[in-house]
Amino acid sequence: MNTPSIAVLGCGWLGLPLGSTLAQAGYQVAGSTTTPEKLALLKANGIQPHLLRLGPSTPPSEIAPLLAGSHVLVLSVPPSRTAPERAAYPAALAPVVAAVAASAVRHVVFISSTGVYPDEPRLMTEADAVATAQAENHLLQAEALFGQPSQAWQTAVLRLGGLMGPGRAPGRFLAGRTEVPQAQAPVNMLHLDDAVGVVRAVIEQQCWGVTLNVCAPAHPTRAAFYQTAAAHLGLPAPMFSPHDERSGKCIDTALLQRTLSYKFRHPEPEAALNFC
Repeated sequence: MNTPSIAVLGCGWLGLPLGSTLAQAGYQVAGSTTTPEKLALLKANGIQPHLLRLGPSTPPSEIAPLLAGSHVLVLSVPPSRTAPERAAYPAALAPVVAAVAASAVRHVVFISSTGVYPDEPRLMTEADAVATAQAENHLLQAEALFGQPSQAWQTAVLRLGGLMGPGRAPGRFLAGRTEVPQAQAPVNMLHLDDAVGVVRAVIEQQCWGVTLNVCAPAHPTRAAFYQTAAAHLGLPAPMFSPHDERSGKCIDTALLQRTLSYKFRHPEPEAALNFC
């Protein structure tokens, strides 16, 4: 099988180690950053660097150099934290759709999030992402941009759980807080190593035209996980409200395990704290 050339749009916390891993594996990798100072870092990691800032008015011609010669696009551009920019997220990705349509790209990996699911106390499969007040509708709209039957490419949508890894230690998230809600809700975490590993497995096993939940198979409670995570860093443990007995969503990964031949490096989130 010919080794495909890969473009990574968004070489941030996930995209940079992904691009570096793919380059080390022998793929030709191009990648984008919004920061001029990071261009040298991309190059040092074996990634052909491109400076690119996305927005609704970005001409597709500005995206074309990143895609030139690539057969696979990994789209790793998370939405902003502000409500107006989250609402504009699908529009910001529309120029990418036009650029892909004019390119040789035939496969897209779209990095999405388990935020598409409402926080209801039940198991969430890939079919449970529906527009609700709690779910992140802009993500569903963005997913749909790249999954139209008439398009010349196939897309794998990966809905990642809560990311953890170097520079993103969960012990800092809730340390020292009091009256934290939902002590008994399950956590749905994913270590960076496995986020990178699953994307690579999708590409190498040519797993296209699917939507997959991606998070660690084990789901400890919020109280157990975040208290352990804080202790791991020597920080004050969060105190959970004894009056809030609500549970929460538990992300089901059965389809991932049936579809991909992949063994998680960090199946237990609490053990994965040693690698953050």
